[in-house]
Amino acid sequence: MSALTARVRGRSIITRLALRDSLLERRMLRRLEQVETRLLECAREADDPRLAEIVGHLIGAGGKRLRPLLTLLGAEFGDLRTAGVVEAAVVSELIHTASLHHDDVMDEGLVRHGVTSVNARWGNIVAVRSGNWLLAKAAQLSAGLTSAAIPLQAEASERLVRGQIRELVGPDLPEERLSHYYGVISDKSASLISLSLRLGAVQAGAPARVGEALAEYGEHLGVAFQISDDLLDITSPSAELGKEQGKDLAVGVAGLPVLLVLDDVRSEDGELRALLSDPGGLRGERHLRALALLQRSDAMGRARTLMDGRLARARATLAALPSGPPRRVLDALCDFVATRTA
Repeated sequence: MSALTARVRGRSIITRLALRDSLLERRMLRRLEQVETRLLECAREADDPRLAEIVGHLIGAGGKRLRPLLTLLGAEFGDLRTAGVVEAAVVSELIHTASLHHDDVMDEGLVRHGVTSVNARWGNIVAVRSGNWLLAKAAQLSAGLTSAAIPLQAEASERLVRGQIRELVGPDLPEERLSHYYGVISDKSASLISLSLRLGAVQAGAPARVGEALAEYGEHLGVAFQISDDLLDITSPSAELGKEQGKDLAVGVAGLPVLLVLDDVRSEDGELRALLSDPGGLRGERHLRALALLQRSDAMGRARTLMDGRLARARATLAALPSGPPRRVLDALCDFVATRTA
């Protein structure tokens, strides 16, 4: 196993999925390694060596590489001989990495993928600008793909920015918190998951109906994935998360369990609701107390039920896809999201 492959956590996802198809597994691993090489090349292509260091910081730290893996899986429903599939996978990861640059500024994140975040190391302005560079680089690469890829990439980037702005602005009314939450995560998270699958399918020339089914699957999987993130922010230790535990809670980013507590005035979570409603925010002992109360709250189970419902909807869309190993992998991905710990 090469050093590149060892660094890609996407390999662990493939192992957990138990593909049971040696040809598909080897193809996925080989192409993921090509994606990793190309990502590092993209960072080095920045004209200024300081910019190359900054944009290569999170790329070099690795990651699950879920979105490139999804792009490669989407391509499995088309012609595998088609050129540009790896480049399409690179586009999906560049957009995702750009979103991490921006999100860590918004959330005051200090750690990402187990390393110091870009904003913590170089400052907020640099993090925003370098995130913009990554979006521009993704657009540049998209121009070299099939013509159908360009509007898909543009739409996903627009939704990403829209979701980030909506998250900053917040809901108009307290009773709109849950609908606002779903709108934000649909734009910020699900759009990129959906894009990744559809981009691979389009680049490989898969039938339009297949691309549409993959896009719908990706929307549901993406929402479930974000709810899973919300749960992990509360339950998983920092060493597993690769970022600070309870960071969203500390900076006032309300995940689904928090919103469920705030919306249920009949529950027994009175102390927790009071902590979460404090405009002064949560720091120190108050943060630890709120985290402990959330972990014991029935809102966690309710959020998991909602996540499972989205995963069921994702599985239902798979019936429109040709049977075979790629479809089985997408089904197994739902189990992966339901049971992930990081």
